[in-house]
Amino acid sequence: MQGSLYQCLHNIAHVRNGDRVIERLFEDLLVIDAATFLAGPGAATVLGDFGATVIKIEPPEGDRYRTLKGSYGIDYNWLLTSRNKKSIAIDLKRDEGIQLVHDLVSNADVFVTNFIGEHITRYQYEYERLAEINPRLIYAHVTGFGTKGPDVERRSFDATAWWASSGLMEFVRDKDVKPVTSAPGMGDHATSMSLFSAIACALYKRERTGKGSYVSTSLLANGIWSNGMALQGVIAGMDIGARKQATGLRNPFSSVYETRDGAFVLFSIVNAAREWPSIARALDREEWLEDPRFSSISEIIAHRYELIDMTQARISELNLEELLPKLVEHEITHSHVKPMAEVVNDEQALANDIVVNAEPTSDDYPRTVMSPIAIGDEVKVNPQRAPDVGADSIEVLSKHLKRSADEIESLIANGVVYTEQQPISR
Repeated sequence: MQGSLYQCLHNIAHVRNGDRVIERLFEDLLVIDAATFLAGPGAATVLGDFGATVIKIEPPEGDRYRTLKGSYGIDYNWLLTSRNKKSIAIDLKRDEGIQLVHDLVSNADVFVTNFIGEHITRYQYEYERLAEINPRLIYAHVTGFGTKGPDVERRSFDATAWWASSGLMEFVRDKDVKPVTSAPGMGDHATSMSLFSAIACALYKRERTGKGSYVSTSLLANGIWSNGMALQGVIAGMDIGARKQATGLRNPFSSVYETRDGAFVLFSIVNAAREWPSIARALDREEWLEDPRFSSISEIIAHRYELIDMTQARISELNLEELLPKLVEHEITHSHVKPMAEVVNDEQALANDIVVNAEPTSDDYPRTVMSPIAIGDEVKVNPQRAPDVGADSIEVLSKHLKRSADEIESLIANGVVYTEQQPISR
């Protein structure tokens, strides 16, 4: 098939369904989310945003990710990552349960898992086994530290594999300050986008060859990629992180300053020689331009700590609403370090569908954070609340596995499948 990746993906449903109009890019894809926590399920979430049917495999007690409710007892983590999915709760300790997953795989397009080591063999999730069941299957595997090497079976989270093991945690800290922990899910979300990209590439390949693929990524690989600029510097003999720890390297043009009303503003200026006069004017301190200490970039570097202190002193005289217009007027590259309560109401985020409506009248899910990819005029699915454990077990058994009412009753009665109290259609 000729053309771009986008064209090939857009044609997937047309290849199967003739000239039928397709409303969503991936609406004819069946995705099995057999992963836990965040990075793997996050990739499945993006596929679901573009219309794929995503079936979440859970144990009868529910995915452990549901337990991260926070101090308020709200399962907001689950609401974000499991929207638009259908839950079937299967006891994978039973051979009948494993067979149900294999039967789902036989008609699936994508299988997502983060299982490693003995777990992947215990539940018979090996790529070779599933590829034999369905040669067109895209098997998407996300791990903490990769699929080879001494750490392959180490338990990991993004805080350990993405943040601490990649050098990021060490690089961002200041001299004589302990490294800080990462934001929850920060590395998982980045890694989920890499896995989604790998899946999209494999779908493109399948359109050309008719064959499925094994694709993978890891938290470690994505953390090192995120820290790539600094690490490439180390490779080239310039370890900026080590210099920072040794000397307390600080830059007045990439520092955080506090306003009179307790807000913080980040300067992020690359071309200091060009923007320095504008900074002085924006802060109403044109006399700084005549100061011999700041007459050139070399002099500024030599007196950088004095400039940082002077800049902080001036900004301390201004409230945030006074400072920001000045920086905008003089085109200073900056950002208000926004509290999270402001981010979810940010006009820019709302205007660009970065934060979108979900259930506007609900207390816990009025809006949600949308996946960060936009594809032409492809319309994403309106966010639907994440399912309860086994909420869709009967639907999945009936619609996707073609089980009869009697078979469904037997599976539930024997504890192979858990479900909410759904009516069984006959």
